Amino acid sequence: MTVPKTSGGKKKYPINHWSYSSLIAYLRNPLAWHKRYVEGVYDIPATPASVVGRAGHTALQHFYGGLSKEAAVDLGLEYLRNIPDFEIEFGKATSSGAKKKKRVVMEREYVRAISFYLARPPRHKVLGVEVKALGHVPGIPVPVKAVSDLVVVSRVDPEAVDIVDHKFVDFFGRTETDNPLFMVQALFNYYTVLAEFEKPVRRFLVYECKKKKNRDGKSQLRRHYIDFRKYEKEFALFHRLLADATEDVRTRKVFLPNPSDMFEGKNSLDIYRWELAGK
Repeated sequence: MTVPKTSGGKKKYPINHWSYSSLIAYLRNPLAWHKRYVEGVYDIPATPASVVGRAGHTALQHFYGGLSKEAAVDLGLEYLRNIPDFEIEFGKATSSGAKKKKRVVMEREYVRAISFYLARPPRHKVLGVEVKALGHVPGIPVPVKAVSDLVVVSRVDPEAVDIVDHKFVDFFGRTETDNPLFMVQALFNYYTVLAEFEKPVRRFLVYECKKKKNRDGKSQLRRHYIDFRKYEKEFALFHRLLADATEDVRTRKVFLPNPSDMFEGKNSLDIYRWELAGK
C-alpha cells in the first residue's frame, strides 16, 4: 500500500501509515506527534515499567516461537540488560549507583513477572508470533500498521483467528469496551491481521500479568477479550475517528503544544518555543 500523492509527486499526507501509538499521540499532543512520527525524532526515554514490559514480550515471543521457558526467560533478561541508561527515564535516580540499584529492581521485577506467566502459560495453536502487518480500513486513504503478539486459531471458531496481546501491569485494568483505548488498539490489530491472514478475525484477547504477587493467592493472570462480532457501533466510531484524524493531518498548518501532557508537555512546549517543527 502506498500513501496517495498529489499531481506534483509530493505526499498528500505527512505519514505513511497510522498505528495505535501514533493515533493516540496525535490526539494527546499533535506537536509531540509531529516530532516523532513526521520528523522521525525518537528521544523520549522509556519508563522502567515499559522496559520491563518489553523484556517480558521478548521472552514470550521466543517461548511461543518454540524455545524452552528457561531459554526464553534468559533472552528477555538479555534484552533488559542491553538497554543503555540513556534510553531509560530513571526519575530521581540520577547517580550511576542509583541507576544500578534501579536496574537490579527492574531485573527482579521482570523475573518475577515472567515466572508468574510461565508457571501456567495459556496454550494456543499459534499461526504467527510478533506479526507486523499493514492493513486497509475501508474509506481511509492512509493504511494502518500494528504488531500482534500472537495470531492463533480461534477456540470458538476453527475457521477464524484470534489475536493475543500481553501486558505486564502493576494493577489489573478495566475490561473490554469499558476501556476505550483497549478497543482502539484491538481494531488496529483487527485490520492488519485480516489483511495478513485473509481469514475471519473473531476475537482480541488480552492477558494481563500482574507483576506483584497477589496476597490473596489469586491468579496473577487475567484475561479480557473482545468478540468483534458484537461491536458494530465501535467499528463505526473507529472509522469516523480515523477518518477525521487523517483529514486533520492533511489540512493542519500549525502544530500547537500541549503543556498539560503529563508525558511530553514540557518537551512539546520547547519544540514550539524553538520553532523546530517543520524546519
